[in-house]
Amino acid sequence: MIARYVGRRLLQSAFVLWLAVTLAFLAMQLTPGDPAQALLAASGATEKEIAERRAQLGLDAPLPVRYARYLWSLVQADLGQSWLHGRSVGQMILEQLPATAELAVSATLVGSVLGVGLGVLAALRRSTWLDAAATTVAVIGLSTPTYWSGLLAILLFSLHLGWLPPTGEGDLRHLVLPSLVLGFALSGSIARLVRARVVQIMEEPFVQAARARGIPSWRVILAHVLRPTLPIALTIIALQFGFLLGGAVITESVFARRGLGKLAVEAIIWRDLPVIRGVIVFGALAYVLVNLAADLAQAWLMPRLREELA
Repeated sequence: MIARYVGRRLLQSAFVLWLAVTLAFLAMQLTPGDPAQALLAASGATEKEIAERRAQLGLDAPLPVRYARYLWSLVQADLGQSWLHGRSVGQMILEQLPATAELAVSATLVGSVLGVGLGVLAALRRSTWLDAAATTVAVIGLSTPTYWSGLLAILLFSLHLGWLPPTGEGDLRHLVLPSLVLGFALSGSIARLVRARVVQIMEEPFVQAARARGIPSWRVILAHVLRPTLPIALTIIALQFGFLLGGAVITESVFARRGLGKLAVEAIIWRDLPVIRGVIVFGALAYVLVNLAADLAQAWLMPRLREELA
């Protein structure tokens, strides 16, 4: 049964990945504008030169032919060449990936700690001012645009207080502000889910029985409440992490950091379709793989689910 479950999840992941790459291809085809003209506009190219460039890029081929070529290149793990830089798209993504992964990991850690902490605090102090305060912070984090909170963080901690550098990369101090801003945005959804789950578990008979036996409250919370909350929290954290690996476009732009987001923005400006598709495909692949790993980890952490699959 476990092997069948893994096989079914792999098939579902493959279908989701195919759907993502197909939608990415169609979206690029339906976007108005001529990529060949956008690439040669600054050079003052003639209509004839633009037409020749369009033919070189294969843009004059029928849509089904371009789609077949696109899928075949992906099957061969070939993301193509950048029309703007003439370099391998895969190599360009690998060059930008460490910066995005660094931001994604640090922001996920901040969001997880803050979200789980706020959720547990709100659940344990339900219907008190602490519950209201924690829930308010979670809602603010969930609803505040990162570009706005990022600018506020730069104004306060960099320009006014002078504690941290506002933009760029370098040592860990350059990572603090973007990680806090992005982690704060992620914490809202984690906190709300954790609070609902903890409230539900605390009403279960086994928790009430543990308290009746005189077990210390901290042991009840750690062993009987937080342990069954972990699989659910892991799922939402994995969803957020998979999304960030695709490129935190706004945060990287606000803080002038390298990464997949900045690479995608440049490609969109210049209509560099291979790079745009490459970033989308990589983001979809990262998202699918991270969520598949989270589902398998959840099945391993939840004894009831393991018994159903056994």
